[in-house]
Amino acid sequence: MNITGSATILPVNDIAVSLRFFTEVLGFTQEFRLDNYAGVERDQCIIHLSVWSNPNTGQPGAGSVYIFCDEVDAFYREIVSRGAAPNSEPKDYSYGMRDFVVNDPDGNKISFGAPTRAP
Repeated sequence: MNITGSATILPVNDIAVSLRFFTEVLGFTQEFRLDNYAGVERDQCIIHLSVWSNPNTGQPGAGSVYIFCDEVDAFYREIVSRGAAPNSEPKDYSYGMRDFVVNDPDGNKISFGAPTRAP
């Protein structure tokens, strides 16, 4: 067996509000929508959004995802110019990553990080 990908599922209150945030602010593309369930994608990152009444997801704000990038500073400036309010500016950490966190409209944590050193 070969694993070929995965999708994080974030619990949300309002699928339309979440889709606007992910597409208009974070630059993802809506790949599909089935009533209260939708998928967004940017490059190789896939995230599914599910209205929290789905028994397979937790309550909105309980989700988190760490997205690995090749750089984060220009992306940080890009999303701030579109209205994002990250928790802090990108910063280097001792674990070898430069990253920052932004919360979606429901409080789910979305971290973006780039390596600061070779693995």
